[in-house]
Amino acid sequence: MSQVDKTNVLRASVLGTELDESEAQVLAERMGVLEVKGDELLVDEGEEQRTLFLLAAGRLCVCKTVGGVERRVYQMRPGECAGTRAFIDGSMRKAGLRAVGDCTVLTLEPEDFEALIESHPRLVYKVMRAIFRITHANLMRVNMESSELRNYVVRNGGRY
Repeated sequence: MSQVDKTNVLRASVLGTELDESEAQVLAERMGVLEVKGDELLVDEGEEQRTLFLLAAGRLCVCKTVGGVERRVYQMRPGECAGTRAFIDGSMRKAGLRAVGDCTVLTLEPEDFEALIESHPRLVYKVMRAIFRITHANLMRVNMESSELRNYVVRNGGRY
């Protein structure tokens, strides 16, 4: 994937919504590209890897292991990010990422991002705002799903 492509993918993503062309280009230069084959595990639950992932093309599933069985929790669409919490605070991954068919993923390492603080503080600020919005949207989605599940169980008496 060329530099121009990375810039365009970034600008069209949830991470780059506030970035202008030059800011997107600066950040894109810091990002790596991974080509992930179908059914390949990109990152596993419990890993301490701090990489931020941005799905450029294809599909990735967020997976959790429950009772020894991998379950798909969410299917990402191009332009969505994964790993925001681990990227920010270095905590272990709470879920894995598995490719559904071949896909292309942009990566950003914390050190590469933090190197922009002095030279491009406004860019860093905009990306941090985007990460907050991503995390907040994920929390709101999980809260809504939890509420729907609770309503289903209460209304149906736990009968399936």
